[in-house]
Amino acid sequence: MNLQHERIQVACDTLSLGAIAEHYPALAQEAADNDASYTDFLERCLKAEQDERRSRSQAMLTKFAGFPAIKLIDDYDFKFAAGAPKKTVQTLQSMAFVERKENVIFLGPSGVGKTHLAIALGYLATQSGIKVRFVTAADLVMQLEKAQQRGQFDQFIRRSLLGPSILIIDEVGYLPLQGNQANLFFQVVAKRYEHGSIILTSNLSFGEWDRTFAGNSALTAAMLDRLLHHAHVVQIKGDSYRLKDKKKAGVLMPISDQVPD
Repeated sequence: MNLQHERIQVACDTLSLGAIAEHYPALAQEAADNDASYTDFLERCLKAEQDERRSRSQAMLTKFAGFPAIKLIDDYDFKFAAGAPKKTVQTLQSMAFVERKENVIFLGPSGVGKTHLAIALGYLATQSGIKVRFVTAADLVMQLEKAQQRGQFDQFIRRSLLGPSILIIDEVGYLPLQGNQANLFFQVVAKRYEHGSIILTSNLSFGEWDRTFAGNSALTAAMLDRLLHHAHVVQIKGDSYRLKDKKKAGVLMPISDQVPD
């Protein structure tokens, strides 16, 4: 190892230019072989650093988001879920709704891919440098209750729920909430209103939401007013994608074909 290389390594370490330190020898050789200019060599070094930092940022944002799995919009079967509005989903990929602090609400029966699309949009956002957090409605309420019991409710809201540009709340309506739980959930929606986007999935129509939120029609109406004021509602129809193979094999019959006892 020559002294110049050592000096470059030290300078890169001091300036936190790890990618340049790693790649500059190969880039220098490539520039010499192609008779490239000094500015071309410098640009390639800087681009290597930029690409490395972007990759690290994307990985960090993906880890912070807490996705249960990585999903891609390209992997979503729009042919099977014939009720999913493909053009609307494609429009949402621009992330313009995040800039405008609008919400996205996926409604539909179990198994039609609501969570898949919510995660896919969230993951796409992380790859664009946008901070995202994923949580199920049940886990969110549990975390809110714990924070309230510890006297840390406001801090938890600020740190964990207001910080991300997108808050994904999955499976609203699968488990009914009690009075205090419904109030806590409402506070999340109210505090994010016009301050950050919410992506939400639910198996219930809006008319059924009050039964999930402790039968409190006034609270439910106030919450829906805030959620829907600036929102894209994506209604998905169809059978469960997860059960399609069993239906093909005849293990399960479509609900419409089942004869009641």
